[in-house]
Amino acid sequence: MVPKLIEFASNHYILVGLLVVLLVLLLVTELRRGGRSLSSGELTSLLNGGQGMVLDVRAHKEFSGGHIVDALNIPYDKLASRMAELEKFRAKTLIVVDAMGQHAGTVCRDLQKAGFSVARLGGGMGTWRGDNLPVVK
Repeated sequence: MVPKLIEFASNHYILVGLLVVLLVLLLVTELRRGGRSLSSGELTSLLNGGQGMVLDVRAHKEFSGGHIVDALNIPYDKLASRMAELEKFRAKTLIVVDAMGQHAGTVCRDLQKAGFSVARLGGGMGTWRGDNLPVVK
């Protein structure tokens, strides 16, 4: 299998080169799309320094099951209609948190378009809980 793959790559080096370039461009686009990704430690530092505000975009039921201290809950599907609630936090970095990171990039992109400084917790609440950090119920 590997020898055939090497033979294909050497016979079609232009196609393989284009594939690599496209993959790199896709990766760069995805990384830039949703703001920077923070670790749990970086999020904690921003919060302790008073420079950040956690925006939890999970459904209210999930939020009630446990969330980061002082997090604001605006569910993902209601964000557009409740964007005005975030105006008082414009001077801070909004740190978007979801369950596993599936919606955070999209939310960050929308908030960036609205002029907010944003970041996201890489891996969402799954990472937070995996690091054994405290949650409030």
